[in-house]
Amino acid sequence: MKTLAINFKAPLQSFGNEATFTRRTTNDYPSKSAVIGMLAAALGYHRDDERITDLNDLLFAVRIDQPGKVLHEFQTVEWKKDTRKITYRDYLQDAVFVVAIGSENDAFVDELESALKHPKFQLYLGRRSNAPAGILKTHIIADKNPVDALREIEWQAAKWYQTDNNHETISIELIADAKLLSGSRSYVIKDQVISFDQRGRRYGFRSEARTNVELKNHMYQEHDPLSYL
Repeated sequence: MKTLAINFKAPLQSFGNEATFTRRTTNDYPSKSAVIGMLAAALGYHRDDERITDLNDLLFAVRIDQPGKVLHEFQTVEWKKDTRKITYRDYLQDAVFVVAIGSENDAFVDELESALKHPKFQLYLGRRSNAPAGILKTHIIADKNPVDALREIEWQAAKWYQTDNNHETISIELIADAKLLSGSRSYVIKDQVISFDQRGRRYGFRSEARTNVELKNHMYQEHDPLSYL
């Protein structure tokens, strides 16, 4: 198996869950369906392309390296002539995630990495206004599934965030396909892509689970009170 790890970093990100016209909230981490949508865009798949559902077979895990703070925004929308409504949207500010996608098809993983570096359609992190903070940083890890890959990739949080969390090691939350975390309690979410067609987006249910991984903080400095004397 080969795994592709992708750094999700931007001033704003948003990963909708059960959104409505009036209120569009966000998950606190990238959903698998959102990642599939980005990969499909990079590959040049249109919204009604049947190949999109094949991407559900990719193994998925995500690490929350730097939790984002929620920003609440409102917009006034004229949805028909002389009729206006206020809608609300939520975003994650200054969040950093590491997403890992795995497959037994090594060549396809290489194709995905190449597509992310040379995308056919615009890439964004949840919503079109949420452009990545520069070229996406990717890592290829051979002979590792997504969870094992995320256990060994260094902490990717911003240096200021690592400095503020001055501990030698840090416990990071990791979310993955349930079958990758067989020892953890699983739950079901509506995050299986059936169709991205704008005439009727549809999602099915999939199982995922959570755990924590311990990572080294390379910005850690041991506190020595005597050094101030």
